[in-house]
Amino acid sequence: MLQKLETTDLKEARRSRIAQFSGRAATLKVGGSSVTGIVHAVKEDKTGETPRWIVTVMSQPARR
Repeated sequence: MLQKLETTDLKEARRSRIAQFSGRAATLKVGGSSVTGIVHAVKEDKTGETPRWIVTVMSQPARR
């Protein structure tokens, strides 16, 4: 399932971009919840005062 997440945290965006290029799974914390999956895209949005990044993640099912 593809999910689009939005973050204003520069460190989170950098970790996402590194995971995207290395092809490994990343765990992103958004709104108090965590999403783990393969990062497909990281896009910077400069339209507002604060820079933000849109991260597209293919989430992995929870392990039992």
